[in-house]
Amino acid sequence: MPKIRDEIQVAPDKSISHRALMISAIAEGTSRIKNFLNADDCISTMNCLKKLGVEISNKKDEVIVKGNGLKLKESKEILDAGNSGTTVRLLSGILAGQEFLTRITGDESLSQRPMKRIVEPLEKMGACVKTNNGCLPIEIKGGNLNLIHYESKISSAQLKSCVLLAGLYADNITGFTEPEKSRDHTERMLKNFGAEVFVNGNTVSVRGKAKLRATDVFVPGDISSAAFFIIAAAIVKNSKLKIKNVGINSTRMGIVDVLRRMGSHLSIENKIEAGNEPMGDIIIESTDLKATEIKKEEIPFLIDEIPIIAVAATQANGITRITGAKELRVKECDRLRAISSELTKMGADITELEDGLIIKGPVKLNGAKVDSFKDHRIAMSLAIASLVAEGSTEIIDKECVNISFPNFWNIFGKMTK
Repeated sequence: MPKIRDEIQVAPDKSISHRALMISAIAEGTSRIKNFLNADDCISTMNCLKKLGVEISNKKDEVIVKGNGLKLKESKEILDAGNSGTTVRLLSGILAGQEFLTRITGDESLSQRPMKRIVEPLEKMGACVKTNNGCLPIEIKGGNLNLIHYESKISSAQLKSCVLLAGLYADNITGFTEPEKSRDHTERMLKNFGAEVFVNGNTVSVRGKAKLRATDVFVPGDISSAAFFIIAAAIVKNSKLKIKNVGINSTRMGIVDVLRRMGSHLSIENKIEAGNEPMGDIIIESTDLKATEIKKEEIPFLIDEIPIIAVAATQANGITRITGAKELRVKECDRLRAISSELTKMGADITELEDGLIIKGPVKLNGAKVDSFKDHRIAMSLAIASLVAEGSTEIIDKECVNISFPNFWNIFGKMTK
């Protein structure tokens, strides 16, 4: 494998793109979203909002959203969220404030993911919510919401965002407390659109009945997408990579913290802030990595990066132990089982725990026929593993990367020539 020497830009941030669409849709006036992620998940959100009466123009270099204010229009069709859990969970918070019935469905994978977690707080606020045994399809009849202070047993940015967005439709202040702080893009963006948001440790609150003001949003590069190429440069010998304009929000920096503990040569330059979100250029050089331990309190900060961290751990000296990551079992696939089984096919020494993984390294990986389970993060993790494997690797259903990173294979091909 040749060394990696390159300067790249990765896909725009998926989490921020979703939120920019939804919050623009319920603001008053016209918002412009620059560097929007035109990937399958975000297009699902866009299509759902259009069916709810929001006028959206997807131009080449920006998305223009003409906001309806807090009141949307009843859809004549069932909303299809595709593969996007973010679409369902966040949009449900907004729909809880609408005085009409909405039904949301999704693809086979999304229809198996848990939606019960959003039902309890929305029902406590006064919405009528029905699911199929805690899964899709979901029906929401909203309007006249009450304020609550919800104490969640899990740390989840999607659940938190659902409650905060519903809180915009309630009187006075709605609060949400979680065990560990999760990513905070929703509260940052709500502030940017003029909402009153209060943050106190792991508790976030929002004042309801506020008028959101349209504003322009720039979406930085997605650090979860950058993570795959960060790890590539860290484990492929004699490599140095610069990734420009990556979001460096403190609630998403778990991957950076873990790699620094593992002894990586990683630095961040040209730090700026755009629309209340920090970003910068990440520079990573290859080095001999050492094993580390990742515990439950860190998981919310790197929930999407565990599969690619597992790849890095196969090349690190010692035993890497990851615990407290049971949430990965209810993602697009069971990511703990998927990354464990497929890396094992490539020769990794990896043990699957109920809530995590134990990985012994370094090991020499071998090319193999592996399955993505139609999960974009598993497919990209296996692609990076192939860079340090002897022989060829075939990834089944590799096109699933379009969910979050449509340009992945193009960048991968150019970078690894």
